[in-house]
Amino acid sequence: MKIGELAAATGTSVRLLRYYEEQGLMVSSRLESGHRRYADDAPAAVLRIRALLDAGLPTRVIRDLLPCVLRDGTVAACRLETLQAHLRGLDDRISALSETRTSLAGLISATEAHALA
Repeated sequence: MKIGELAAATGTSVRLLRYYEEQGLMVSSRLESGHRRYADDAPAAVLRIRALLDAGLPTRVIRDLLPCVLRDGTVAACRLETLQAHLRGLDDRISALSETRTSLAGLISATEAHALA
C-alpha cells in the first residue's frame, strides 16, 4: 500500500509515517517512481507503534522493542525488564513533580498570606 493509503487506514499523517520510517520503526520499499510502498501488515504495525508511544515510550526504546512485540500488542517477556525500568522512571518523575507541586503551592499560599497582611 502507498503512504497515503496507510495514512488514511490508520488515521496517521503522512509526515508522521515518514518520521516512523526515519526512526527505524517501519520499513518500506520504493516503487520505480520513488513512492514508498508498505506491506499489507503495515496498518497493524502503525497501531502497535502508536500504542507504544501512547504508553510514553520513546522511539529509541520502541525500535528495540518492536522485534519482541506480539500480534496482540503485548511485549514478549524477554523485554519485560525494559518496560519495568521505564515504569520506574515514570514513577520517579511523578514523585519529583509532586514535590515540585507541593513547593509551588506552599509558595503561592505564603504569597497570598503576605498580600493579605
